[in-house]
Amino acid sequence: MKKIGILLLSLIMMGVWSCDPAKKAWNNFNLFPVEDDVKLGMQVSQQIESDRENFPLLPERGNEEAYSYLRSMTNEILNSGEVDHRDKFAWKVSIIDDDETLNAFVTPGGYIYVYTGLILFLDNADDLAGVMGHEIAHAAYRHSTAQMTKLHGLDLVRQVVTGQSEAGLVGQIALSLTSLSFSRFHESQADAASVRYLCKTRYNAAGAASFFEKIQDQPQPPAFLSTHPSPKNRVEEIKQEAKERKCSTRTARNTEYNRIKKLLQGRK
Repeated sequence: MKKIGILLLSLIMMGVWSCDPAKKAWNNFNLFPVEDDVKLGMQVSQQIESDRENFPLLPERGNEEAYSYLRSMTNEILNSGEVDHRDKFAWKVSIIDDDETLNAFVTPGGYIYVYTGLILFLDNADDLAGVMGHEIAHAAYRHSTAQMTKLHGLDLVRQVVTGQSEAGLVGQIALSLTSLSFSRFHESQADAASVRYLCKTRYNAAGAASFFEKIQDQPQPPAFLSTHPSPKNRVEEIKQEAKERKCSTRTARNTEYNRIKKLLQGRK
């Protein structure tokens, strides 16, 4: 009986359950309570703030408008009424000063990090809102905690949460978040959630689709795409989701977004 229990737990942690939406409870199975996401996210965010070599955060002083813009966008998405743990997680947005990296990531507990490279690369506010919605969904569905448990092990992650981990483990976890590979089910779930979130905002609900359309056409697509489902399939699924929900797919005004991009381009 004990062996069966261990095997069952192993299957859950390895994510071999069907990706059928009817079984999404299994796909989102998480051994940690929500409170642990909050504690872990806080520790990881503190590590990120102290590691300027790997995470050169853009100072808020002198870049107030860029921060205000991203936080306003994030709050509009959060206030859609669709985001789980809206009032429990931090939902803090920070910008990483790296024009060469086209990426964004989120920690457990809702600490969101966006690279300047991604902001400068995207054509309009809808694309960025789509990415933000996607990252918010990963935190809201607690995908990161589940994936980090697979990557680092239940005991090690538990040690971090309780403040008993060895030196350097929090740093390893922070670095792993920049290229964390989610399951196909989790990626599809985050894509669909992004549509649902944006459907109640001024942004094109299929904004994540235009992001994938542009990024897949690059001569050298970002490395993280190699661990994700096919961008082409995701574009089709995101657009279909928006259509079925009868969401607006009109392009948002980009005057303010273009101004923020110019400010970032002229900061150096």
